Formats: sequence, structure tokens, C-alpha cells
Amino acid sequence: QVQLVETGGGSVQSGGSLRLSCAVSGNIGSRYCLGWFRQAPRKEREGVAVIDRAGSTSYEDSVKDRFTISQDSARATVYLQMSSLKPEDTGMYYCAASVAQWLCHGLRELYFGYWGQGTQVTVSS
Repeated sequence: QVQLVETGGGSVQSGGSLRLSCAVSGNIGSRYCLGWFRQAPRKEREGVAVIDRAGSTSYEDSVKDRFTISQDSARATVYLQMSSLKPEDTGMYYCAASVAQWLCHGLRELYFGYWGQGTQVTVSS
């Protein structure tokens, strides 16, 4: 059974930084992709960043140059380093896993079958 557990959320002022972590357990296969999604109040969930097993990454346009996704395969953990945070980055952040590496870089949640419970990020102005 695949489980994803996020940690690292919190409250920060605009311009600050946070690092989210997601511990992955269980077998997600050899062609996996791990991603971060977020949902702001009264908005639909959107893809933020993904990384596949080979280390290729994709980002949503608004977070490019501010967020960095990385993984530690030995620790089965994926990270999201967030810098220069803005109030519009506020939301619940979810870690997700896909077994379809060839589909995940479009940042569509449709292709992610495993999800964590989420961690809240609040950025105040």
C-alpha cells in the first residue's frame, strides 16, 4: 500500500521561505513521478511541480524560479523548497505519486493515483 505523508507547512510572511517534505512508503514502481499540488480557498487544485525518477522536473509558471522540487531516493522523500513566497501561494499543499512517468509532466492530477493528506501553507502580506 502506497502512503504519502507531508510535513513542513506553516505560516510565513511574504518574501519568506518554507520547505515541504513528503515521505513515500510502499511500491510505486520504476516509472514513477512525484508531485506537489495545491488548493487555495475557493479554487480548484492545481499542479505546482513534479519530478520523475530520472530527475526531470516541470513547474507551474507562477512558481518557476521561486520553487524547487527535489528527491532523495535513498530516503524515499520528495521536497519542495519554496522561496520568495507570496500571499497567493497560500493553500493546502498535497504530495502525490503517479506510476505513469510519461504523463505526469503536464501537472494534471488526473494521472496521479496516490495522495497525501496535505499540509497547510499560509503566506501573510
